[in-house]
Order: sequence, then structure tokens, then C-alpha cells
Amino acid sequence: MDKLIEEEVLSAKKKKTYLIIFIILITLVISILLIRYYFKSALTGADITTAKVETGIIENTINATGEVLPEFEEVLTSPISASIKNVLMDAGNKVNKGQSVLLLDKSVSQADYGKLQFQMESKENEIRKLKLDLEKSFYDIKSNNSIKQLRISNLKDAVASAKRLLKAGGGTKEDVERAELDLKVAGLEKLQLENEIKSKQQTMKIEIREAEIALAIQKNELNALKRKLDLADVIATRPGVITWVNKNIGSSVHEGDALVKIADLSGFKVAGSMSDNLLDKIHTNMAAVIRIGDTQLRGSVVNISPAVSNATVSFDIQLNQKDSKVLRPNQKVDVFLVTSTRNGVLRVANGPAFNGSNSQEIFVLKNGVAEKRIVKTGLSNFDYVEIISGLKAGDEVITSDMGDYKNSQTVTISN
Repeated sequence: MDKLIEEEVLSAKKKKTYLIIFIILITLVISILLIRYYFKSALTGADITTAKVETGIIENTINATGEVLPEFEEVLTSPISASIKNVLMDAGNKVNKGQSVLLLDKSVSQADYGKLQFQMESKENEIRKLKLDLEKSFYDIKSNNSIKQLRISNLKDAVASAKRLLKAGGGTKEDVERAELDLKVAGLEKLQLENEIKSKQQTMKIEIREAEIALAIQKNELNALKRKLDLADVIATRPGVITWVNKNIGSSVHEGDALVKIADLSGFKVAGSMSDNLLDKIHTNMAAVIRIGDTQLRGSVVNISPAVSNATVSFDIQLNQKDSKVLRPNQKVDVFLVTSTRNGVLRVANGPAFNGSNSQEIFVLKNGVAEKRIVKTGLSNFDYVEIISGLKAGDEVITSDMGDYKNSQTVTISN
């Protein structure tokens, strides 16, 4: 019994010892964490970035993306359905006005051109034949009319003779009436023939005009095909740089298919895009800032696409310095659209220390000590943040992330 009691006592003591050791270890860990949390070691100047509060202009901006494109780019298309015969110049080559870039196989279109020429000659012969036929018909009608006129003259003499015989007692009244009737019938026949002549004249003019119109249409088709054949030797209409060319020699192309793109690299524009949620904030003539590395270029929005695609809206930016040496075709750039501007305000360089809220805590550096201060901010952009209250001009602000010191009121900054 004594042995059992002694073992139980020893076991209880051992458990109590372990518990005390565990509590001590936990206490030490918590203490170390609290000490490190509240009393971190001093920072050095190399660990932080700072900026001084100054007076200046602040622009509020919204972010967008952009792509640099040539301000003028010409697309040469195939004027005919053909196949690519030869590519004379490759993408990246400079080209002068009138210089050949690509050749097309024109054999099929040239055969069509020859066929149209024969059809036009046939139509011209048809018109000449039609004029001869119509002139002959008109001549025949006029001859018949002359014959009718002679017959009427004879019938008039016959009527006069019948009347003289009747008066002299050598004729009858029936003879006079018969002669007068023949004269009247001949007069009506002549009138009918005259109307037929007028109708034939009009018919002649209409038929010849229709044939001439058909010939004019064929001439236009022939001239259009001739122009297309001339354009089939694809040449540059302005100096520039070839940005793209269809190099698939032997492949078929249809009329209107793109063959070559020639850009004028003396000037550029920016094609921008942004979320359609911000569509109500963008408008034409809106100022824009384009950032390319450490370089900033300014411009303005010149047109906005009315269509929304994949929840994005597109727009074009005209650059003030469109010939800047930092611009390259198809270069991706950051675009900042200026929604509002304020002059003569306190501002400080933007950085990770600013989280975008209107009221926040930042550290102000003075005599090697960073002191926490609550400031109120206003407009902001990629470069600057407007300070409404809490700072004055000349204050030096830590702009790097100080999230690890959010529970510290002061932080020592060593050299």
C-alpha cells in the first residue's frame, strides 16, 4: 500500500512539474512576441522611402490600359481574286511612295479583260448594224410616203376630172363620189404612214440609246477591270514602314482581302481600353497621361467607341508629342485619365503607405524619429496624393509600407 501511494504522489508531482514548465514556455513565447510586436528594433534610412509635402497641382485619375499604334496606317487590299505570285518586301522594311511591295498572278483577270474587250467590240458592231437596219426601214417608210403623196395628187386630178365631166353632162354623180372617196382613203393612208414615220423615229432613238447604254456599261466594266489589273501590282501610296505583309506565296486571295499594312511611324496614337463600369466618367477632349517606364506623355481622348466588348470600352488618345522617341508600335502602356484637377494644394508623392481611404495613419519623419499622425486625403493619382489636413508644407512623410508598425506611435530611424 505504501508503495502504491508513493508512486501516485510521484506521478502527480511529475505532471505538475510538466505543467509548470509548459506554462513557463508559453509565457516566454507570448512575452517575446509581444516585445517584438510593440518594441521592434529601429529602422534604418535604407529601409524606407520618404517624400516631402509640397504645394502644387493634383490631378485625380482613373486607370486604363493602352497600346501604341501608328497614327496613320494604310491597308492595301487585293483588287482582284488572284493568287500571291511574289513578295518583294518584308515586314519592317521602309518603303517609298510608288515602290512595289507584292505581286499577284493576274492571268485569270487578264483573260476576263480580253473577253470583255471582245464583247464590247461585238456590241459596237451590233449598234452599227442596228443603225443601218433602222435607217433602211425609215428610208422604206419615207419612200412609201412619197408614193402615197403621188397617188393623192392623181386622185385629186381624178376628182376634178369627174366633176368637170358631171358638169358637162358626160359623167355621173356616182363617179364623182367614188373619186372623192378614193381621195379621202388615200389621205387617211398617208396620215397613217406619217404617224408610223414619227413612231419609227422614236423607236430608232430608243433602240439605239439602249444599245449605247449597254455599250457604256461594258466600257465601265472594262475600265474598272483595267484599274484593278493596274492595282494588282501592289505599290505603296505613301512612304512608311511595312508592319505586316501576307507572305503565303501561291495562296489564293479574294477581292478586298488585306495584303499589306504600311504605317507612318513619324506619329503615333494610343488605343486605350477600360472597364465599362467607368463609362460615365470618360468623355472626348478628356486629358490623359501615358506612362512609359519613367517617361510621361500627355494627350487627350479624341473618340470613344459606342460599342462595349467583353465588358470593356475602347477609346483613342491623341498625343501632344506624337513623335516621341520612346514610342514603339504595339507597345503596351499605362493610361491615366484625368477626371478633375486642383491647383495650389498640399500634395505628397504616392506610395504604399497610402491605402486609398480618406482618413489614415502615416508616419512623419523628424530628427530621426518617425511619429504616427492621422491625415485626411483628397484627390490622388499614380504620382501624388492630396493632403487636406494633418500635414503642412515641408513635412517629410514615410511613403513606404509601415504596416508592421501600426501599433507603434513612434519609430526610431537610424542612419
